[in-house]
Amino acid sequence: MHEDKSTHQKKTGGMPTVRGRIWIDGPEGTFFGHGRAVLLERIIEHGSITKAAKSMDMAYRHAWDLVDSMNRQSKEPFVEVATGGKGGGGARVTKAGERAIKMFWRFHKDLQAFLTREQKKFKL
Repeated sequence: MHEDKSTHQKKTGGMPTVRGRIWIDGPEGTFFGHGRAVLLERIIEHGSITKAAKSMDMAYRHAWDLVDSMNRQSKEPFVEVATGGKGGGGARVTKAGERAIKMFWRFHKDLQAFLTREQKKFKL
């Protein structure tokens, strides 16, 4: 979850902090990052791109575009969708998508540990 500057400054007592984010680029630009990892987790939780998008206050079209981008840029799709019908449609995150989520959070954890170490060196 992204925090605004004022919230971050309150947490740090107004002192400068070292921060960073990870984006994994693909042939079309951004392939994977924080928002996409959370979106996939929400699809797992809700079984639907629509419900996942709503839970993130994200427009369905934007969520669909992110899913489509990940699926196009990956060797294997991250999300499979089922169209309407009697029970309605739905979406499920594939094994490839689950691996991407785990890989991203491992990178994120490593980056946060690095930033914490670097913060200790930062003196003004």
